[in-house]
Amino acid sequence: MPFWKEKTLEELTPEEWEALCDGCGKCCLFKLINKNTKKVEYTNVTCKYLNLDDIQCMHYADRHTLVPDCVILTPELVRQFDWLPDTCAYKLLAQGKDLKWWHPLISGDRKSVLMAGVSIKGKVVSEDDIDPNDLEDMIVNWFD
Repeated sequence: MPFWKEKTLEELTPEEWEALCDGCGKCCLFKLINKNTKKVEYTNVTCKYLNLDDIQCMHYADRHTLVPDCVILTPELVRQFDWLPDTCAYKLLAQGKDLKWWHPLISGDRKSVLMAGVSIKGKVVSEDDIDPNDLEDMIVNWFD
């Protein structure tokens, strides 16, 4: 039986926890809170440390030091954050659901996230390439 079906999120080893990340990159998108609805809205703008070719953080081990707002997910935070996408493995498991067919732990292929259209690859720009005043104009709704 796969480890994610045998253990709670709290029981996972650090390696198992990291393996749950499907690499979609949605966590790295800038998010805004709608003043009227209080809903979190995603933009198509990513952190400057996200490599847009492979959708991997270029400074993963130091991400929280370099970007203090960068959230390091924990089981407790996964259960609190309503902004995690519905496709997020951490969120799915916290809700008692299983991983999606395209998750690399199921498919055996990291590219399945891209093939399923779940990755942000090719859909985003780096924060270094935009005027911060334009962020509200970059809200998207192309996922989940």
